[in-house]
Parts: sequence; C-alpha cells; structure tokens
Amino acid sequence: MSYQVTIEPTGEVIEVEEGQTILAAALRQGVWLPFACGHGTCATCKCTLLDGYVEHGDASPFALMDMEREEGKLLACCATPESDLVIEADIDVDPDFAGYLVEDYQAEVAAIEPLSPTIVEVRLKLDRSMQFQAGQYVNIALPKVDGSRAFSIANPPSVDDEVTLHVRLVPGGAATSYIHNELKVGDSVDLSGPYGQFFVRTSDDKDTLFIAGGSGLSSPESMILDMLEHGSTKQIYLFQGARNVAELYHREKFEALEKEHDNFHYVPALNEPAADDNWQGFTGFVHEAAESHFEGKFAGHKAYLCGPPLMIDAAITALMRGRLFEDDIHMEKFLTAADGSSEITRSALFKRI
Repeated sequence: MSYQVTIEPTGEVIEVEEGQTILAAALRQGVWLPFACGHGTCATCKCTLLDGYVEHGDASPFALMDMEREEGKLLACCATPESDLVIEADIDVDPDFAGYLVEDYQAEVAAIEPLSPTIVEVRLKLDRSMQFQAGQYVNIALPKVDGSRAFSIANPPSVDDEVTLHVRLVPGGAATSYIHNELKVGDSVDLSGPYGQFFVRTSDDKDTLFIAGGSGLSSPESMILDMLEHGSTKQIYLFQGARNVAELYHREKFEALEKEHDNFHYVPALNEPAADDNWQGFTGFVHEAAESHFEGKFAGHKAYLCGPPLMIDAAITALMRGRLFEDDIHMEKFLTAADGSSEITRSALFKRI
C-alpha cells in the first residue's frame, strides 16, 4: 500500500510506501527537501501538515515539541503517512545542488587500511556506479548493528564504482567497533546514497578554505580532489587539525598536491604534538591555524567546515570574528551517540545550515 504526498509550494507529488518516511521517499524520487541529520534531532526537515494524518515516528521531543505536533508540524525524516497528505516545506534549493537520486546498493569490502591509531580507511566496491557530489555521504547497514550509520565519502565523484570511507573508532560505538574489529575484506554490506547538502558552491568565484578535524577530513578530501581534477582556478586552502603526528593522516598526499598545484595550500596543525614528533609546523587548534594564516581576516572566502562539534563551533566563532558570515559558511558536524541531545539545537543564525 502507498500514499500520495503533495509537497507545497511546488505542487510536486510523491508516492510513499507504507512505513516509509516522507524524506526517504522524496530523495528516492528526485524531490529535494531540506534535511541534515536524517534521524529526528536537528529539525532541519520540519514541515507543516496541511491535510491528512501522519505517524511522527522517532522525532526527538526537543526537535519537534508537543506544541508543534498539535500545530501540525512534522519532521520529514521520521514521519510516515497514514493517509494521502499535503505538506508545506521550506524549499530553497541551491543552484549548485545536483540532486542525484538516492538509491540502494550492495557493496563488497575491497580494502581496509589503517590511517592512524584510531582511524581506518574502508574501500567499498559497489555493484554499480553511483552519481554523487563531492562532500556527500552514504548510509551503511552492518551486521549486528541496529539501524544504519552515516559516513562521508572520501573519494572524488570521478571514481563512481566505489566509495572510500574514513572511520574513527568511537569508544562504545557499535558500528565503528564492528568496522574496526570485525569487518573483513570480501564482506558484503548494504548501503544507500548519496545524501547531504555539503558540497562546493561552484558558481561562487570566492576563494575556498576548508577546516577539517579528525576523520572529518573525508569530505574535504573528496571536495578538494574534485576541484583540482576540474581545473579550479580558485585559491584553495586546507587546514587539517589533529592531536599529534600519528593522527595526522594523508599529510604526504596533501603536501604532494601543494607542490603540483599553485592554487592549493596545505596547513596542518597539531594541538598536542608528542615529544618525539619533532613537529616544526603550527602548534595549536586548527581554527587558530586558520586565524594565524589569514591574520584573522576571512572576508571574501567560502568556508567549509567538517569535524567534531567543538571544532566546528570554534571555527564558526573564528570565522565570524574575521567578518565571514552565514551565506559563506557551510558545515558538516561529525556527531556520535556520545554527543546526545546536546547537538539538537542550533543558533538562529545558522538555522539553514
């Protein structure tokens, strides 16, 4: 059984299978709805129910309050129809968003390689090609793990028959523990994608800076490789943060790219270098490295931030202090179960990011 959902103000109509969320159906039919977390905590996909009945699902009571439910609000990533519906969504599609269809894939683990003491690279060979934009992510279903988990794609879209992931071991994390300790080359996994609104705004001619921390390097790596492959003439800056040299993975790759491309600049930063690291580069947090490099003046750039919440928040503060604001800051926070509900709220300024 399926239901028809009409999405205003565009008037587009989608078919939603029984038990399927509105967002999942929309993405698989090429209809864009705003979303971010995909599991009911960020409220980005909040819509208004104009007609019909829904089951609200696992929407967080913080992201969708009881009062809002009574007023006809719903979260598209959690809500499932119980009748034909008419909903109203805040649709504002970026002209640089390709809007590739979300599809389901089977993949075989082709390689698992350590990148650092806490991060491994997993390369998955897909059963067919997948179109995606650099910066997007996939959802992966793993044996012995309930639900699915999101991981950003680290390879550029030119490599379309596989996805490469950078996976940090999260203490107590069921999915990352399985990947680090049990997943083997030759294993099969199910995944879906592409998801996400984290991508390079190619129509904007501003120079571009990336600030990445930990395994948050995955999306910027894909985006930078894609930009360089397409001959971008923008000045591209990558600020990569890590605790020590052992955690600073792919350093050699980016140093080589810096030598090959006059418009690419690489600045690594360590906040706790080990005594035997013999570190000669920037010591401090990655947002401080960016502030130092640009002397605290960021106006005239596009910024892309990817990493843990504390890094993102510190980087936003630094960028705004340096006269860079909402329209030119794009981010992807790497949240884990340990982050809990502390990350479900956003400042009013960044309600659209």
